[in-house]
Amino acid sequence: MGFSGFTDEATLFYEGLMADNSKTYWTAHKDVYERAVRRPMQELLDELAPAFDADVTLFRPYRDVRFSKDKSPYKTHQGGFLEVVSGVGYYVQIDAEGVLVGGGFHAHDREQIARYRSAVDAPGSGKQLADIVGKLEKAGFEIGGEQVKTRPRGVAPDHPRLDLMRREYVTAGRKLAPEQATVASVKKDWRRLVPLIEWVQENAPPT
Repeated sequence: MGFSGFTDEATLFYEGLMADNSKTYWTAHKDVYERAVRRPMQELLDELAPAFDADVTLFRPYRDVRFSKDKSPYKTHQGGFLEVVSGVGYYVQIDAEGVLVGGGFHAHDREQIARYRSAVDAPGSGKQLADIVGKLEKAGFEIGGEQVKTRPRGVAPDHPRLDLMRREYVTAGRKLAPEQATVASVKKDWRRLVPLIEWVQENAPPT
C-alpha cells in the first residue's frame, strides 16, 4: 500500500504533544503516531526514494536530552530524509503546523564549511549558487543554514554574496498544508531543489 496522504489526525497528535510532552501522553496516543504519522511518512519516503537515487532515513521520535536543559522526551515533529551523499539530500517533516518540504546540506566539519565558503566566494560557483537561491526564493522557499553573527574573518562587509558567506551550510524549505502534501507535490518541490543538491555535491561535498 502506497502513500495516501497525511490526515488531520497527524497535526492534532502534535498539537496534543506540544501541550503535554510526556510519556503518559505518548503511551496513550502511540497508536495514532504509528497510524497517522510514522506509517505514512515511511510510505512517502519509500515511494520517492527511487526517483532521487537516495537512501531513506526516518528519524527517531525521541529527543536526545543528555546535554539539553529542555528534558522534554519527544520531538514535536516527524522528519524523514533522502540522503544522496552523507549529510546532503532532501527533507520532509510533519508537525502541528503542516508539512515542511526542503533540502540542502549540513556541514560535518570545518573543512567542509571552508570548501563551501571558498565556492561561494569564487565568482563562477558563487554566482551560480546565488542564482539557484534566488530562483528558490521566488518559488516560495525560505533559505536557511546557521550563520555567524557578523561575517567570517577576512570577508569584506560589501561582499556581493555576504548572506551566503555568513552561512556554515545552506538549506531551502517551504511549508505545505497536510492535504497539499502528495507524492506528486513533494516530488515537484524536490525536483526544484536538484540544482542546489548538485551544486553542493560539486562544490562542498562531505569530507
